[in-house]
Amino acid sequence: MRSAAALTLLAVSGLLLTACGGGPAVQAQAGGAPVYGGTLTYLEHQPPTCLYLPAAGFYPNGGVLNQLTDKLTWQDPKTLKIEPWIATKWEVNKDATEYTFHLRDGVTFSDGSPLDASAVAANFDVYGKGDTELKLPPAEFVNNYDRSEVLDPLTVRFHFDKPSPGFLQGTSVIGAGLVSKKTISLPYEQQCQLKNVVGSGPFTVANQVVDKEIDLAARKDYNWAPASSKHQGRAYLDQIKIIVTPEDNVRVGALTSGQADYVRYVQAYDEKTVKDANFKIYAEPTRGVNNGLYLRPGNSILSDLDVRKALQAGTNAKEVVDTLFTPSYPVATSVLSHLAQGYVDLSKELTYDPAKANALLDKAGWVRGADGIRAKDGKQLQLGVFVSGPQPLSKQTLELVAQQWTKIGVKLEIRPADAGTQAVDIKDAEKTAIAHSMVGRADEDVIKSHFHSKNRDVILSKDAKLDRLLEEESALADKTARDAKVGEIQRYVVDQGYAIPLFEEPQVYGAAPYVQGVAFEAVARPSFYSVWLSKR
Repeated sequence: MRSAAALTLLAVSGLLLTACGGGPAVQAQAGGAPVYGGTLTYLEHQPPTCLYLPAAGFYPNGGVLNQLTDKLTWQDPKTLKIEPWIATKWEVNKDATEYTFHLRDGVTFSDGSPLDASAVAANFDVYGKGDTELKLPPAEFVNNYDRSEVLDPLTVRFHFDKPSPGFLQGTSVIGAGLVSKKTISLPYEQQCQLKNVVGSGPFTVANQVVDKEIDLAARKDYNWAPASSKHQGRAYLDQIKIIVTPEDNVRVGALTSGQADYVRYVQAYDEKTVKDANFKIYAEPTRGVNNGLYLRPGNSILSDLDVRKALQAGTNAKEVVDTLFTPSYPVATSVLSHLAQGYVDLSKELTYDPAKANALLDKAGWVRGADGIRAKDGKQLQLGVFVSGPQPLSKQTLELVAQQWTKIGVKLEIRPADAGTQAVDIKDAEKTAIAHSMVGRADEDVIKSHFHSKNRDVILSKDAKLDRLLEEESALADKTARDAKVGEIQRYVVDQGYAIPLFEEPQVYGAAPYVQGVAFEAVARPSFYSVWLSKR
């Protein structure tokens, strides 16, 4: 198989290759039934980062970890119902402070160790509380965790000191992937490394060239897919080659020319190219907090609610979508996707209104200068933001918003994603007044993950009321009450001018027509377990 560097060089040079990226052709059986064998070449936009499971929500991480680890439960991406996987059944007490899971017998990690109740307990004790000695942070999908209790080799109970209604769905997310006791006992830096991730999934790591390529091999004895999966037993594919290919035109060119089979991060402007080549586009929803600009009230300029509300009113999300994106990217109508749990429609509160924006800035004392940019007390109305590498067309999106804001007298300073000071400056509200981000999760707790001061804390908040609302949401056992609280939080975040939602961000993939069995989990990370290759 060609290296990632060679693939890039050949594609950029425009040379035609006669070899196919997926290895020898695999013929479909009579009637189009799935067949075993072959290698899938999958092109990823960015290399994985740290693979410690609770910190591994980054989509390039998920493309690897989804193949290496299993979860206690599986969330159906269409119905969002939680179904059995490693756990065959479970009981939850009335106030959601105790969860008891009964496990499948005979499941093993790839090192041969058993995936039993003690292994599950060891995983969730770390995911629930972290480990300060090993420098392991807790998982954001676990709230109010107290302890685990091993009842017998195949039964484990989890105790919470307050209701934790999101925990069941949390056992299905990427960060809840189960790893061996040896892996979970390693310090953070070692758990970040792919070579140390020992899971029970349908593939194992055969080779890695750091930041360039990962080769996965099917685990021949795998036989514990989710019970509802039509496919059982080992994966159809023999191998997967994940090649990091940052250039958009190279990924799409490699796909349509037959050098690759399947790619992630097809940009909006490339969707037509893929479709015109009779290849398939998969635009999968992420069902969480929308792609948007998140304003930090700790910034001296943004501490004024009128300024935050002015920026909200002065941003035309529809123009962003119409100019840069496709129907795969619905215009945001709230902080959350319309497919998210607890979504409420706040489109009336998010109407583009430059006259209102100008009036609010006038009221706040910001006066236009000769260059059109407002100033107050000798200080220009200038705000900083970093391009967000994981977000599609982030630079172009920010540039268009900057044009919109210029019309109301605001200067947006856009800094490159690879700036040397980014890691430090992005945590400083004065230097980085705005964050461009999103987060996917098919549960109400996604809003807590994004905004709580002890989770991602996107707005660097010191808003005690917001934290309290988020904590209340995460501890409401009744779904109706919980959804209502999520609605209240959305309204509060918009009313306080903390968020400028832009669009519902999908994960967009392209695949050759012979790639069959394409599947995703509930927030659009790929699963290759059921993928197979038909006639090419």
